[in-house]
Amino acid sequence: MNAIATAIYQHDMDLPSEAATVSIARRLAAVARSGDVIALNGDLGAGKTCFARGFIAALTGQAEETPSPTFTLVQTYDSDHGTIWHFDLYRLARSGDALELGLEDALAEGITLIEWPERIAGLLPEVRLDLTLSFAPDSENARHLHLTGHGDWAPRLQQAIGHG
Repeated sequence: MNAIATAIYQHDMDLPSEAATVSIARRLAAVARSGDVIALNGDLGAGKTCFARGFIAALTGQAEETPSPTFTLVQTYDSDHGTIWHFDLYRLARSGDALELGLEDALAEGITLIEWPERIAGLLPEVRLDLTLSFAPDSENARHLHLTGHGDWAPRLQQAIGHG
């Protein structure tokens, strides 16, 4: 295995508001490229869809509301970086069902955002960005963000966020 495949960069930050979540989503969108996978972890209401909306808006230039794919399980968006695939796997019964939703195509051709990635853990590529949002104590709106960039995400996170 080469060094780029094993490189890991971790960063923690507090996000005091929904606007801060959107801001970091836009900063990460600025370093995203076709073939990227972003695994969005966190409890219900932690801000995964808020992050996805900010990320998608940054790459599509669309200010319109980006719906959560909770009921459709997947939504796609056109961008200059290729198709953005937004999966919400909360209701997924079996990991293999993700393949029927077009997961293989998504991983091969575009940028893939996956909410509830633990439901397909064995299908996730090694090189990806793991993003975990959690509720900050003593605040209704604040969140804590933990990022783990694997492979070529490590230097891009350093570029987008700094050395922390």
